Amino acid sequence: MMQYTALPEEVLMSIEKPERYIGHEINAVYKDKEKIAVRFGMCFPDVYEIGMSHLGIAILYDMFNKFEDTWCERIYSPWVDLDKVMRERHIPLFTMESQEPVKNLDFLGITLQYEMCYTNILQVLDLSGIPLISTERTWDDPIVIGGGPCSYNPEPIADFFDLFYIGEGETRYRELLDVYKDSRAKGESRDEFLHRAAKIPGMYVPRFYTPEYNDDWTLKAFVPAFDDIPTKILKELVTDLDDTYYPEKPVVPYMKVTQDRVVLEIMRGCIRGCRFCQAGQIYRPVRERSVEFLKDKAEKLLKNTGHEEISLSSLSSSDYTHIEELVRFLIDDCTKKKVNIALPSLRIDQFSVDVMEKVQDVKKSSLTFAPEAGSQRMRNIINKGLTEEDIINGAVLAFKGGWTKVKLYFMLGLPFEQDEDIEGIAKLCNSIAAAFYEAIPKEKRVNGRVNITASTSFFIPKPFTPFQWAVMDTPDDFIRKAGLTKHYIHEQLNQKVIRYIWHEADVSMLEGVLARGDRRLSKVILSAYKKGCIYDAWSEFYKHEAWLESFKECGVDPDFYMYRRRKDDELFPWDFIDCGVSKAHLLREWKKAQQGIVTDNCRTRCSGCGSARFDCGICINGR
Repeated sequence: MMQYTALPEEVLMSIEKPERYIGHEINAVYKDKEKIAVRFGMCFPDVYEIGMSHLGIAILYDMFNKFEDTWCERIYSPWVDLDKVMRERHIPLFTMESQEPVKNLDFLGITLQYEMCYTNILQVLDLSGIPLISTERTWDDPIVIGGGPCSYNPEPIADFFDLFYIGEGETRYRELLDVYKDSRAKGESRDEFLHRAAKIPGMYVPRFYTPEYNDDWTLKAFVPAFDDIPTKILKELVTDLDDTYYPEKPVVPYMKVTQDRVVLEIMRGCIRGCRFCQAGQIYRPVRERSVEFLKDKAEKLLKNTGHEEISLSSLSSSDYTHIEELVRFLIDDCTKKKVNIALPSLRIDQFSVDVMEKVQDVKKSSLTFAPEAGSQRMRNIINKGLTEEDIINGAVLAFKGGWTKVKLYFMLGLPFEQDEDIEGIAKLCNSIAAAFYEAIPKEKRVNGRVNITASTSFFIPKPFTPFQWAVMDTPDDFIRKAGLTKHYIHEQLNQKVIRYIWHEADVSMLEGVLARGDRRLSKVILSAYKKGCIYDAWSEFYKHEAWLESFKECGVDPDFYMYRRRKDDELFPWDFIDCGVSKAHLLREWKKAQQGIVTDNCRTRCSGCGSARFDCGICINGR
């Protein structure tokens, strides 16, 4: 029998990678829509290859489809070639499973993974025929709900969403769906349902909250419309990662995607407390999955997908307390099945080198270090917890293990950075190169000389980090610092073996505005979308001038969000959200950064961040 596809054959034959859109992949879930009560669309607002690699969607897709009354389908942003065709031929955006219009769904859930996807959200809504502004929607439209890291400051996109789910998705969706079914059965209005939803823990309904501003544009107050909805919304958290949903039969794509492998999430949270890192704060406290749980899932996932690689997922895999036991099990089990093991986020120590020599063709790949800053002074400021000796020792272990290629990741524009710290990037690269020549005798350099790639991104202050108070560098500052980095590298004795690459400054500027923005940015995003801005995260499609025109036309000054030092007691647009880490703790860390004082990691000493109130994970059992 012919499989139905929303796109005519002549369209599929005319576009790049038509397999992005046809569905019917292995392990995709199909249900009889006449026998279900709720249809939920899970959308990743980027191209299929990126969205199919997202573990969060895989977990929620599995969870929703375990509900007998619910059918969850997937949606991705059409690539630019299909976007053009769909507009010209008035083809509505469709789901992967049923290939039916998105507008037919009850819910449209959109994952907010990074700020530069915001215009793609409008692309999805527009192509679906859903009004872009939430207050213009009726029961003929799906409830549009957002979740993911960027929902921790939802204000720049508040006008486009009916609901935001703050925190981890496994805990409250069942309750939300039940309220929805009851509300529809009673014939309630859309606003009546949203009012009921706003009382569910973790739910934020933007239309029921009004921001008030001071004359200097800073936020004065954030006022709820009803007495029975919270003034502050506490994030949702899974307290036991062994007693929750985890997919055993994830969808297997027909084409190669970014993460074309089985993914094992071994833990959530991070003990380190780097002051620039949002994930390290919002996912606290650290919670680990048991080795028994992970062994069971690994075997089932490999069997049910046919993938030939398995990867461990966490913010810092080396900090998983049973990493050696788990990895040794995987080596024994996966080697028999000729399955490769990918081990990202490992510290480079003797154990890591020994393991990676066993599981990968390591001599053909690079090893990655993320010092983040070139000088010890700056690493103390950002609380990286890494010395130059640690980095050099790790590199030497890698060289002795046979690696000759090293990638080093740094940030430029960190708070309190000086030119001497930038010079430290070049000096550190040179020291690593020198360590290679000292550690490896000439006759043993079978793979030739060492190759070092230094990559710099530009620091962007994020909400719920100690650096949320920081001033961001201008694009001119970034370009000057990138040029200075290149100059210092060219001054080094080993400069011929050091390659330097850096990111675009204009895109970083926009990300900085969107990250710490408020609700007044919604009209700017809408204006930029109407000027043709989509896929802003892709440099070939980014239209900087269109964004600048939109800021000007909307009367919004982007400098206000980037180049202004925040007062200690300023009310931030995201302060109505409680991420578990207290603002008092973040402010203490901000002041310690100014003094270059290092804070111990969570296993060494509790810093009193506020996450102990969740009564789980490392806060009660040390892991």
